[in-house]
Amino acid sequence: MKTKEINVLALAYLGDAIYEKYIRLYLVKSGISKVNDLQKRSVNYVSARAQSHFLTLLINNNMFDEEEMSIIMRARNHKGKSKPKNTDIITYKHATALEALIGYLYLEKRIDKLDQIMKFIIGE
Repeated sequence: MKTKEINVLALAYLGDAIYEKYIRLYLVKSGISKVNDLQKRSVNYVSARAQSHFLTLLINNNMFDEEEMSIIMRARNHKGKSKPKNTDIITYKHATALEALIGYLYLEKRIDKLDQIMKFIIGE
């Protein structure tokens, strides 16, 4: 399987699950034990608005190489037919781009880079 040829929305689908796993693990390890509290805190990380914000911060901090930026740009510029429910289209596309990159890094077994990105996002 050539990862670069996978549809970016499929990469984002996978990346969404991986991203959420990292966030959930981080929140549980931080000592939050009530599910309602976990859910409330997770929104600070897993919403399209938050993901778009984190992608911008990561780009501004030069965290990505050329190959990674290529995945981000492909996902951000993808002409999808779905309409975002709770946000504007630009925010949605940026969030999708971050998720696609995470899915790509996971499939490429670039776990060190994935960990670096997630540590940046959670502030470690």
